[in-house]
Amino acid sequence: MKHILAVFIAAASYGILSTFVVLAYDEGYTLGDVVGTQLLVGFILTWLLALFIDLKKKNKVGTGTLKAEKSSVQNKVSSFTWKKKLLLMAAGIPIGLTGLLYYQSLHYVPASLAILLLFQFAWIGVLIESIIKRKRPDKIIYLTLAILFSGTILAAGMIEQGIGKFHILGIVFGLLAAVSYSLFMLFSGKVVPNEHPVTRTKWMLTGGLLFVFIVFPPEFLWNGEIFSSLILFGALLGFFGAFLPPLLFAYGVPHIGEGMAGILGAAELPVAVMLSSLVLHEEVSFLQWIGVVIVLIGVAYPEIIKMRSKKSNAVTSG
Repeated sequence: MKHILAVFIAAASYGILSTFVVLAYDEGYTLGDVVGTQLLVGFILTWLLALFIDLKKKNKVGTGTLKAEKSSVQNKVSSFTWKKKLLLMAAGIPIGLTGLLYYQSLHYVPASLAILLLFQFAWIGVLIESIIKRKRPDKIIYLTLAILFSGTILAAGMIEQGIGKFHILGIVFGLLAAVSYSLFMLFSGKVVPNEHPVTRTKWMLTGGLLFVFIVFPPEFLWNGEIFSSLILFGALLGFFGAFLPPLLFAYGVPHIGEGMAGILGAAELPVAVMLSSLVLHEEVSFLQWIGVVIVLIGVAYPEIIKMRSKKSNAVTSG
């Protein structure tokens, strides 16, 4: 249960980000300010946690544990080369890119629509994986995508308002953010997978932070804005966006499986839509809520089919 709760909290944490970003924009802060402070806070928190873990390991080795354990720790440190660090930093670029694209879309479309656009990573990831493996998705995937598309159209309010009401740039940035997020999920699972989750996260965040600082030089560090309410937004976004979710996912997913994690990960969608309605006072109709429910069903459908198939096979073999 604790692993399920960890993944659920991680997903819900992602769901609150868009609300904080819109509030930061209302205060007059720019895209570079928001994403830069978010990743900077996440970078600092993750490196401090990594330092704490390293010190704890060294103290354990230094207080009388076996020499073999000390040798094992030293060998592991020496095997973590700069090549692996650079690979992780490169894999972390989509972290910064996703933030830039997603938060840019919030300039043009409501937060409730922006999260739906980002959520298209569910089928974009399938498409990317199919291209890489050169394998066509099975029928269940096609049905799932049909459910997701229909739910998205309802949840976005396109039937009631028409697609022409939404700014095309907001839609483009939101979909590009979904592509970037799909790449992040792909890289995060394949690049240096044997290292400790905190070690991997700190180097990936380093790469994401450097990328954002190159695109948007961190003027807030020397113009004094870091000492304004920007640091509050940065702390909230950094903790709930760049620090807490990766750690909770790393803790919970190995124990509950990727399928169940995908279902629980969908929690970010209703949380984002609910907060945009309650805090930002965006109008969300009953038909849009039905669309949100359909999207959640679409995310859960493949795992439900898989679980029923396993249960059926178990009964047959029994």
